[in-house]
This record gives sequence, C-alpha cells and structure tokens, in this order.
Amino acid sequence: MTSRSCCCNVVRVSRILHWPLIWPLIWLLLLSACDGNQTPQSELPIATENADNPAAVQTAPLADFHILRRGNGTEPETLDPHLSVGVPAANIIRDLFEGLTSESPAGDIVPGAASRWNISRDGKTYTFYLRENAQWSNGDPLRAADFVYGLQRSLDPATGSQYGQILSPIKNASAALAGQLPVTEIGVRALNERSVQIELENPTPYFLTLLSHPATFPAHRESIERWGSEHVRSGRLVCNGAYVLDEWVAQAHIKLIRNPRYWDATNLHITQVNYYPISVSNAELNRFRTGELDWTYEVPNSQFDWLQQNMSEALVISPWMGTYYLGLNLKREPFIGNRALRQALNLAIDRDILTTKVTRSGEIPSFNLVPPGVPDYLRAEQDYASWSQPQREQEAQRLYRQAGYDKARTLELELRYNDSANNNRIALAVAAMWKQLLGVRTTLINEEWKVFLQNRRQQRVTEVFRGGWIGDFGDAYTFLDIFQGNHGQNDTGFDNPSYNLLLQQIAAERLASRRARLMREAERLLLSEQPIIPLYTYVTKRLVNPALKGWQNNVMDHHYSKHMYFEEPSSVPAPPAATQSESATEPDSETG
Repeated sequence: MTSRSCCCNVVRVSRILHWPLIWPLIWLLLLSACDGNQTPQSELPIATENADNPAAVQTAPLADFHILRRGNGTEPETLDPHLSVGVPAANIIRDLFEGLTSESPAGDIVPGAASRWNISRDGKTYTFYLRENAQWSNGDPLRAADFVYGLQRSLDPATGSQYGQILSPIKNASAALAGQLPVTEIGVRALNERSVQIELENPTPYFLTLLSHPATFPAHRESIERWGSEHVRSGRLVCNGAYVLDEWVAQAHIKLIRNPRYWDATNLHITQVNYYPISVSNAELNRFRTGELDWTYEVPNSQFDWLQQNMSEALVISPWMGTYYLGLNLKREPFIGNRALRQALNLAIDRDILTTKVTRSGEIPSFNLVPPGVPDYLRAEQDYASWSQPQREQEAQRLYRQAGYDKARTLELELRYNDSANNNRIALAVAAMWKQLLGVRTTLINEEWKVFLQNRRQQRVTEVFRGGWIGDFGDAYTFLDIFQGNHGQNDTGFDNPSYNLLLQQIAAERLASRRARLMREAERLLLSEQPIIPLYTYVTKRLVNPALKGWQNNVMDHHYSKHMYFEEPSSVPAPPAATQSESATEPDSETG
C-alpha cells in the first residue's frame, strides 16, 4: 500500500493579539485549514435543500438484514492479534478470534473459549477449562497448547508485539520479553488437551479482563509456521472466533462470514460483516445516509450540531475510557531536561475552548491521564486544574521565561498528527493558543496512520505528537503502564526510575486501598514531569442504524458483531441532494 505524502501546515501569526481574541483567531485558522492535497475543509452543515426538514428525508431499504456494514476508520495494519496496534484492527480481530474470556454487550467479563475457570486461594494461579466443542475454523480442535503458544508468541522478542508488556503479570513474562529467559519458561502450561494453567507473579485484580485482549488470543501454530507473515490473508487465516475472513480488498472492505465451526454458531443472527476503512468522516456520514452503512466509526465534529437536530434517533454518544493527549519527545530538544517548558505548554492550552468550540461533541476537559469513572481509583488532580484560565496563562508565561524563551528567543516546534479533520482542528487551535500567549511558532505535520506511527516510534524525528490511549481493561494501571521506560507504546522516551519502581510496587500489591494510593502517586509523578499534555476525556460518537439491536454502550467501546441482530429489514435516511466535500483525512485511529 502506498501512503500519501504528508503536508506541513505551517502556522504563522504575524502579530501578538490580545487573548480575548483567541477564539476568532482559532476560527480563522480552522476555516483556512487544508489537507495533504490542499482541498478546503468543510465547516458547514450538509448542503441539501431539505437538511432542516427531517420529515422530508426519504428512506432506503437495506439489501440484506443478515449483513452488518461497519465503518471502521483506517485500514488495519494487520489482522494478526499479536501484532496489531490500533482500534480498527482490534474491532475486526475480536470478531475473528476469541480469548479464554470474552465480554458481554455491557462490557462485563463472561466465559469465552473457556467455559469455566478456577482461581487459587492466593490469587496467583488460574486454571481454565476449554469448551468441549471449541474448534479452529479449519476443523482442527482448539487445544490448551494453542493458548500457550499464543501467549508465548506475544512475549517472544522476535515477534515484536507492541502489547507484550501488558502480559507482565504472568510469571517470568517480563524476563522473557526482555530476552533474559526463553518464552517456554513463562508461567503458562497445558495440563491436558482442554486445560490451561496460568501462574502470576502477584495477584492481579484485572487479569480476567486482560484475557479478553487480542494479545492473549490463541495462535494456530501450523498455519503460522507454514505461511509466516502471510498467514493473515484470506484463505489462509485460521481463527477460532464467531467469523472467518472471506475477503480483504485493500482500502475498500474486509468481509467476514459466519464461522460454522464456532461453538455458538447456531445463535449468530448476523451471517456476514463488512468492515469499511472509510478515511473521510463526511463520506462515512453520507454512506450511512444512503443505507450503505449500519454503523459509523465516528461522526465529523463539524456536523455534530446538525446531526443532533436532524438524526438524533441514530446518533449515539457514550462515555469512553480514553484520553486524548499531546506527547512530548523527551529524547530530543527542546524538551530534554526542560520541565519548565513542558509545563508552560501544558498550562497555555485552554481546554474549555477546545471542547466547546473545536471538538464540540461532549468531550470532557482534562489535565489527567486516567479518565474519570475508573473503578476503585481516585485520580491525582493537579492544583492548577482548579485555577482560572487567566491564572494558568500567567503561570505559563512565567515558566516559559524560566525555560529560557521570550520574544527575542522564539521557540519553534513541530506538532505531528495522523490525518483527521478532527485532529487537524485540534492541532490548529493548540498552535494558535501557543502562538497567542507565548509566541511559539508551530509547524503542523499531518501523516497517514502507518507513517505517523512509524515516525512516533522513531523519536529522532518527532518533537510533539498527537496521542490517544483507550484503556485495554477497566483499571487505572492500563494507562499508567504505557509510560514505563521499556514499554513498547512509550513514544515519549520518558524513563523515570521512581515511576518504574512505583509500577513494580503496584503490580505486587494485594491490598486494594494501598494499590489505589500507589497508582495515584504514580499518576501525580507522571503529570509533574509532563511527558504528555492531556487535553480531554473521550466520548464515543457514531451513527447506528436504529433497527440494529443486541448491543449496548459500554465504557470500553467493545462491540462484538456476534451479539447484534436486526429486528426486521431496516431503513436509514436517504442521501442529501448534494454534500460539501471534506478533506481526504483519516479518523483519530486510537491505540489501546
């Protein structure tokens, strides 16, 4: 696949404006934003003669109510559960594979490939019993050894899994991931064909939740050894989930069909799932309105007010366990050893303006990494979170001078983000705020998703980057863990011995109250060092065919196609007479 060349949008404001005028400045920049092909972005509601008259909207029937059509953001980088990174890939992989545990529509942990399990008194040994009728899609029996192999593969340094670190609760997992022990020494073994036993280093309250993550899924050794990296192609991918891969047309669609060998295949109402990597959110909206989609990955923020007024029956908004932030590269100037500068940039951003004037979709302004509502956790609120914005701005200016910058010595930065109209608006607004208050000159670089990820990881080319983390399980540790010095997702280069030690103590702590205090202390330390600038807590916002049933909002935003069904052949609003075009951009494409 050939990636688009990126375009650098250089933000240059010729004079310093008074801060009360910052919103007109941001609005002007948003209107003048352009994509990689210099196509003007739409900031207006959908252009149609009857856009303000919902009663005038016609209906278009679906072709087959056993087929589910899901918009899915970007093209997945892979369908290998042990190598995938982004949310779009994980959505598909949860349909193709199944772990020892699974999730209900409400997000609760339920039996998956294992019908039951036992936990030892000390909380450190789990024994899982596989379903008697569990099979691979090619007819091979699903064995305990397949789960052992899958976990070993995730932890093998040769695999290069970005998520191997989340398996650190397993005995000897960290040593294996570091190459200090062979993966055969991790605490996972097959007691017999149908029983898997996992030993942990310490009791881990979220371990059952963790086992529904793709990094823990089983692997079919024979097909991997035969086909290597090409084992994920259609006709070769052997899986154990509710669906199998039938067709993958790059940048067009990924088609899954019902797996007749799945243990619960007779209860599947949806027999085919089509995933569409639609990179333009307005195009996705239009395809939903023409009846080509039942489910959108997101909605364009610029259309949100219009959608609330005209398509409220289909618009679904729900809290999401995720945080949008900016990452700062601590391995590169100007941030090496300059905490004052990092803190100045943090305080100069007006989150209320970002969420009420730029994103405009119910996002929650935040100075924290861990979002609100995480069970058994009280967030480490920062003192400046309770200040007024003018107080924060005054302190930002003081810290900026302390960091060695002023009008005579102007800071110049690059802010890198993956293609998305929403990301572009946020980057423009942040750059305008930095320019207005501090005089910072910011070059904006938007890139295709895979290129963006690659450049983030190559810390020599990145200064500031757009980041987003969606919790892998319902525990604060899923956010704190990614900033360990050796974590595969830590693109900031943050490596603090005190922070790393706190995470080790958290992993070993059995007392829930003390564990929560340690996590709070770790978050406070992380935020004081400022390797990241949290901006807001996510909400999910998408359009869902009102006739689609069997799913529920949940904070993890995990929605398995196997739970869904249509009550009857459904209809969705017909297309408008004409639409404004939006720039060719990709959606947020979170990791996590």
